[in-house]
Amino acid sequence: MTRQGPAAPGRDSHRVHVVIYPGFKSMEAVGPVNVLTYANRHLAARGDPRRYDIVLAARQPGMVPSDTLISLEAGPLPEGPLATVMVAGALDIQAALAREAGLVEWCRRRAFEAERFAALCSGSFFLAAAGLLDGRCAATHWSVADLLQSRFPKVRVDADAIFVQDGSLWTSAGVTAAIDLALAFVEQDFGRDLALAVARDLVIYLKRPGGQSQFSAALTSQMRGPPGMRDIQAWLLANLDRPLRIPDMAARAGMSPRNFTRLFAAELGTTPASYLESARCERAKALLLDGDLPLKAIAFRCGFTSDEQLRKAFLRRFSLTPRDYRDRFRTTLTVR
Repeated sequence: MTRQGPAAPGRDSHRVHVVIYPGFKSMEAVGPVNVLTYANRHLAARGDPRRYDIVLAARQPGMVPSDTLISLEAGPLPEGPLATVMVAGALDIQAALAREAGLVEWCRRRAFEAERFAALCSGSFFLAAAGLLDGRCAATHWSVADLLQSRFPKVRVDADAIFVQDGSLWTSAGVTAAIDLALAFVEQDFGRDLALAVARDLVIYLKRPGGQSQFSAALTSQMRGPPGMRDIQAWLLANLDRPLRIPDMAARAGMSPRNFTRLFAAELGTTPASYLESARCERAKALLLDGDLPLKAIAFRCGFTSDEQLRKAFLRRFSLTPRDYRDRFRTTLTVR
């Protein structure tokens, strides 16, 4: 896969440099490029002259191999004015750091000259190695969060956030979180409607808020328990709007209610009732951010008997009400 040479940025363009290097995670470059490219298509369709001018850059220009079969063609690291910069992460970030001392130095010199400087996934290590995250909060992939904290103890690592903004510096969690961050930039630059249109094109949610956990109930369910227990979890997630009870779950599993409850807790570390409430709250969070449904309608779609039951569950799990959650995360970005 090659990079087209960038056109000279026009008056209405916003240049975005996506920085890569040998071994970069391909999705962390391709994902944001796709988001910004689709944003350009929607802007053109609306007759809006503004565009993202997307440029791939590397310390050593040319074809740059990724962690997959994909290689991308990049130009040199920019030395002129910077608008938005996104630095991809690497699967073996320690090896990448050892090889890319020049990139660390470039980050040290240029990061605060950019309007927005984002480190994606383990790309946060480049900013940390440059000393730019000292005393700041930062996100990274959960698998290297402990490593980031131990190597750079002055960084306040948020091991669970999707992405974090600290001034002009942004850091994100792993891989697909780069898409969440790119959508956040589109929303900040052009408004929620455009970001939502892009998200729909890509068949993804708009958007997981930065403070949301890296682990949704659905993702966790795919990671835990034997196949039979995973089947039960998938069935629960597909039927959250139904008035599910322990006997219903046990019958689905072909067990007695007592044996089902005991086995569920032993395998998943939580009770069936607690798991079900958590899953319903996760579904409600998505609905709260993706539209203007009344709270009562959201409650019923998620299997709560009333909006008051939804409110109590939210307070119990997140220490804020559904209304506060919607207001907080749908107004965190300023449209300009």
